[in-house]
Amino acid sequence: MYRAISLMVLAMSLLTGNAWAKTIVFATDATWPPMEFVDENRRVVGFAVDYMEAAGREAGFTPVFKVVAWDGIFAGLAADKYDAICSSVSITEERRKAMDFSIPYFEVRQALVVNRDSSADGLEDLKGKRVGAQIATTGYFAVRKVDGIEPRSYDEIGLAIEDLYNGRIDGVVCDDPVAAQYALRNKKYRDSLKIGTIIESGDVEYYGIAIKKGDTETLNLVNEGIKAVKAKGLDKEILNKWIGR
Repeated sequence: MYRAISLMVLAMSLLTGNAWAKTIVFATDATWPPMEFVDENRRVVGFAVDYMEAAGREAGFTPVFKVVAWDGIFAGLAADKYDAICSSVSITEERRKAMDFSIPYFEVRQALVVNRDSSADGLEDLKGKRVGAQIATTGYFAVRKVDGIEPRSYDEIGLAIEDLYNGRIDGVVCDDPVAAQYALRNKKYRDSLKIGTIIESGDVEYYGIAIKKGDTETLNLVNEGIKAVKAKGLDKEILNKWIGR
């Protein structure tokens, strides 16, 4: 499948006169709006997608996005199923042991989403309650750190939000742009849910592109593209389009 995608993109590059552009296949979970998600036309779209497309134009690579479930996304990178991961991956020291990271392209914080009538303004207020998050994310790790909370893991953050909406859990922790998308902008949820708080951990958290360890060619190209996007102010245009700030 990976080979078929690469051959298809090469054929398109030949037709457009861009035959020498390197194709980089990015895995993405695509369940994390507004960062990366599948729209009503079944296209992978979002902030990170636009960002990598802009980076590709600047650095001379062609990005291809391959939808991969989060729970196997890092194993797939190690197994050479794709070149990189563009899926709101927070840069952590633990992850750096297994993969390389690009320079950061987005600063992120963790947010607590609760029902609109909830008085909770922090995780400590939900002791004895059930709090959900997507499995193996920094949000899930934050939930597990608080004694007395019953953590609930989900394959997709949308499933956690739906359980919160239906009263099956008492809170959801996820990245702040995702929390805003569901709690403030989604027509189904915005009258019922709210952001209870932004969780201040004391550590700055950034998204980066995860790349197989030792793949310096891909790493250098992605870094070159990110630097150019920032230098030209294109990142601010993309941010305003998808997040409005």
